Amino acid sequence: MTDQKPTVVLVHGAFAESASWSGVVQRLQERSIDVVAVGNPLRSLQGDAAYVRDVIAAISGPVVLVGHSYGGMVITEAAAGSDKVAGLVYVCAFAPDHGESAIELSGRFPGSTLGQALTGYPVSTGGNELAIRRDVFHQQFAADVPAERAAVMHATQRPVTELALTTGLTAAAPAWASIPSWFVIGDADLCIPAQLQRFQANRAGAKSVREVPGASHAISVSQPDAVAASIIEAVEAV
Repeated sequence: MTDQKPTVVLVHGAFAESASWSGVVQRLQERSIDVVAVGNPLRSLQGDAAYVRDVIAAISGPVVLVGHSYGGMVITEAAAGSDKVAGLVYVCAFAPDHGESAIELSGRFPGSTLGQALTGYPVSTGGNELAIRRDVFHQQFAADVPAERAAVMHATQRPVTELALTTGLTAAAPAWASIPSWFVIGDADLCIPAQLQRFQANRAGAKSVREVPGASHAISVSQPDAVAASIIEAVEAV
C-alpha cells in the first residue's frame, strides 16, 4: 500500500439504502476521512460485487471496504484478489467463505426470524424479489430505532432478489483470509444472529470485535458512534 489515507467505501445490505449510513458518514467526515456510500444494486452477488469493484477502481489510493448485512457478502467477493483494499469492516454482516450464501449462513445458528418477516413477488427480469413487511419491519430490522424513523426506513428499503441471497461466494479464497478485518456486532440482531457474527469474526481472525449490547440489525442507524469508531480504528491501522 501507500502512505495515503484510505478512502472508506460503505456498502449497504438488503432492505436498507445508502442513506442508512448518514450518521456514520457524518462522523467520518468530522475526522476528515474521505467516504463514499455506494448504492448497492442488490440484484446478484457477482453483479453487485462487480459494481463495487468499479467504484473502487475510480478511487485514487487504498480503500477500506465496509459492508452491512448482505453487503458483507458483496465486499468479500469484491475485495478478493484486490491490491487496493487495505481493510474490511463487517457491520452486522455476513463474512462468507467459498461457496457459502447469505441464506445458508443465516440458518447456521438459531436466532434469525427474518424468513417469516419477508414478502416476495416476481420481477420481470426473472425470479423473485424480497422485502420486509411493513407490519414487522420495526421489530425485525430496527427495534432500537424510533418508530417514526423505522417507518421511513421501511418506505425507503431496497428489496433484494432471491438470487442474490442464495448465491454462494464464488471467490476461491475469501477476502478476509488475506486482508485485515474488523467486526461490529449487535447482540439483539434478529436478522443475522450474534452467534453467527462471533463465529465469523473468530474464523476471520478479526483485528477487533466491537459488540454493542441491545443493538438491532440497523446498527449503522441506531449506533453510528460505535460503527464509526470501528471504521476509524481500521483506517488508522492500515
